[in-house]
Amino acid sequence: MTLLEKIETRNAAVGIIGLGYVGLPLVFEFCRAQFSVNGFDIDPTKIEKLERGESYIKHLPSSLVAEASVRFKATTDFAQLASMDCIIICVPTPLNKYREPDLSYVMNTTKAIANNLRKGQLIVLESTTYPGTTDVDMRAILETTGLKAGEDFYLAFSPEREDPNNPQFSTRTIPKVVGGYTPQCLKVAKALYDTVVDRTVPVSSTRAAEAAKLVENIYRAVNIALVNELKMCFDRMDIDIWEVIDAAKTKPFGFHAFYPGPGLGGHCIPIDPFYLTWKAREYEFPTKFIELAGEINTAMPYYVVEKTVFALNEAGKSINGARVLILGLAYKKDIDDIRESPSLKIIELLQVRKAIVDYNDPYIPETHKMRKYDMNMESVPLTPETVAGYDCVIIVTDHTSYDPRFILEHAQLIVDTRNLIKIKNDNGKKVVRA
Repeated sequence: MTLLEKIETRNAAVGIIGLGYVGLPLVFEFCRAQFSVNGFDIDPTKIEKLERGESYIKHLPSSLVAEASVRFKATTDFAQLASMDCIIICVPTPLNKYREPDLSYVMNTTKAIANNLRKGQLIVLESTTYPGTTDVDMRAILETTGLKAGEDFYLAFSPEREDPNNPQFSTRTIPKVVGGYTPQCLKVAKALYDTVVDRTVPVSSTRAAEAAKLVENIYRAVNIALVNELKMCFDRMDIDIWEVIDAAKTKPFGFHAFYPGPGLGGHCIPIDPFYLTWKAREYEFPTKFIELAGEINTAMPYYVVEKTVFALNEAGKSINGARVLILGLAYKKDIDDIRESPSLKIIELLQVRKAIVDYNDPYIPETHKMRKYDMNMESVPLTPETVAGYDCVIIVTDHTSYDPRFILEHAQLIVDTRNLIKIKNDNGKKVVRA
């Protein structure tokens, strides 16, 4: 039986490497499509929780784990890759301390696959990266086995497009871009994804697929940087950027609303554009828009802290020794993901200035050690007495559960980075936009 026939009859064994915000939703979709799925991860804690039927991601309830349990097995044993027909890689692609691509997770995973590679397998990378990663870097490692991509095994790239807790789009309903190393590689990869998503979008190569994902995130990063810059400009002119955007978006054509904020978060927008910037240097091409957008967006937490220092000063208080409460640690509303969250940088900057900082986040009860931050903090309760006890409350994430009236009533001073507190007149200057 060919691999295409195995896919069509749901007899192909699917292996998904990396059981995080991208990999775990894929597991559930393939199980729903009646495939047998093995999930691979180097974190034994995740494996133990899944074996107990527990989910560790807020917007993916444990009921999904139970639903998938008949067809799903989680493991740290990468030797089992040899028995997989289709292998999908969903591992992190962060930046190193020099803001250069760190492909160690992808390359180490590829080496593990190479150690177990056999004829007829399909290997798909979903992790965001620069063009050439799949057909050059990964292929070189896989072909050290003596097997040839496009002849002995299939190789493809299909970028993840997850948007955690988006009520309108899910893994199944988001169109899936697919690029193959050869036409036959594309055919097999497309056939696999056709079983779990409503629409696949085939492109001519793995490089085109890699570039498409970068363009999506660069588009957002540049436009967010634009409105962030306009926010700071209009602030000096005493113009409300939120009112301006609301007016501008009434135009039914030629304008798409982007909104300012305290900085970028998540694993995509703050990181992915720099993968292209780095690769472009190889071609002696300066990516000016990307780099400028990066500078503006990276500077936003500093702007928020400056506004906080100024607001406290206006209230007759010093940042040194001030008690500050951060509302929201997650990088966006109603999720439990703190990767690259601007809240972390804001906390760090405030602590450097000798402020006493706490946070509240209904989805993140405590912090843990991260690549760039080592914070040992617990979420404080949000009570009238708690809020009133802080010199300043900074709204960084506008979780739905945050009641603007409650915050406005009990906080002494509010620095609002998300336009959560919508009041027209604030003669007492209790609310400061940042």
